[in-house]
Amino acid sequence: MNKNPFTEPSGPPIVYVREVTPEEFPDELRGTTDKLYAVHDSEGNRLALTPDRRVAFALARRNDMVALSVH
Repeated sequence: MNKNPFTEPSGPPIVYVREVTPEEFPDELRGTTDKLYAVHDSEGNRLALTPDRRVAFALARRNDMVALSVH
């Protein structure tokens, strides 16, 4: 049976980077900054919070993941 390239995962994992609004900040980070970026896995689980979008993408690359931007 042939594998379907559209349903079978291949290559590095994909993660998604999006800006987090202050209302979504964890309690311990509220009031410390007005902007953070979250890195999420394909299931929507938050993997990391970073202070800068470039840091979020670098974090993904450093961990052998492909980062995509989400609006």
